[in-house]
Amino acid sequence: MNTPNPSPHTRTFRLPADFPLESGATLSEVVVAYRTWGTLQPGGDNAVLVCHALTGSADVEQWWPALLGPGRTLDPERAFIVCSNVLGGCYGTTGPTSPRPGSHTCWGPDFPAITIRDMVRLQRQLLAELGVRRLQLVIGGSLGGMQALEWAVSFPELVERAAVIAAPARHSAWATALSEAQRAAIRADARFRHGRYPPSDPPRAGLAAARMMAMCTYRSPASLAARFDRATTPDGSFLVERYLRAHGERLVARFDANTYITLTYAMDSHDVGRGRGGCRQALAALPMPVLVVGIDSDVLYPVSEVHQLAQAIPQARWAVLASPHGHDAFLVEAEAVAALTRQFLAAGANADPLGGVRCA
Repeated sequence: MNTPNPSPHTRTFRLPADFPLESGATLSEVVVAYRTWGTLQPGGDNAVLVCHALTGSADVEQWWPALLGPGRTLDPERAFIVCSNVLGGCYGTTGPTSPRPGSHTCWGPDFPAITIRDMVRLQRQLLAELGVRRLQLVIGGSLGGMQALEWAVSFPELVERAAVIAAPARHSAWATALSEAQRAAIRADARFRHGRYPPSDPPRAGLAAARMMAMCTYRSPASLAARFDRATTPDGSFLVERYLRAHGERLVARFDANTYITLTYAMDSHDVGRGRGGCRQALAALPMPVLVVGIDSDVLYPVSEVHQLAQAIPQARWAVLASPHGHDAFLVEAEAVAALTRQFLAAGANADPLGGVRCA
């Protein structure tokens, strides 16, 4: 795996003690890679936490540039903005590519199972280290939206507002099946070697195939039809084939196969109602306003499924992002996401819950 060099602004925090996981396993010598923008006020109450998606990183300006910057929705002149690479990731936070304590090798396939709650509890420790006492907002899309929702349920006393974009209350059988198909593609690559591949010879074909499958769920039939239809290359292959292959190759150049497996299993674990009496009971207790955004062309987390999440939250603000771009519209239509978030932040405490907005 040839991951890009991390931003020179990336910092790391090493936990002073072991970190227990929801599974019962324990991680030692845990490191968190993170970025910050802006200045934390003395009261520690002007912080915003941004949560990234599956193959993302802490470099928010690379994947959500329309939201981050002076005068924008996430304004470092007004807020202290934090984003960390998730637990189990491969961009600096402890994960399968990290050295295994007491060993001369990396964790690889022996990295223990993690959950969204584990990711959030680790972020909580980071924020405590940074002096954050309250979050004005926690926001994210897809896997990031799952983290934002889990933050609201796990630490309601710390979260003033949350924005959950293109994410459900729990992972469906449909989404889990798609994850397993992608994992199977990785495992089917002879170079996977049961996860014990050398970094110099990873399962490139399997990871590329997994990414190609994922891209078919991140976009929509309409978006692919509009962009490619049945256009072909000079050699007779379809342009959409070349598009998928290119996405697969780009991911192979920057990501790790064991990490992909670890994080997709973590997404499958997503269920805010687990151990809390079910999703409705857990969500009914949320005291803060929550912006819930569904995408009308999303085939991974259909808009009807995301709407069910909004209906279960007492102070939900529901919005539909109208876009042909499918699940990835939360990235492609970043200006629209920024506008919805600004409206949400500007709304008073007495704004009508479930005041539906359709943003084209």
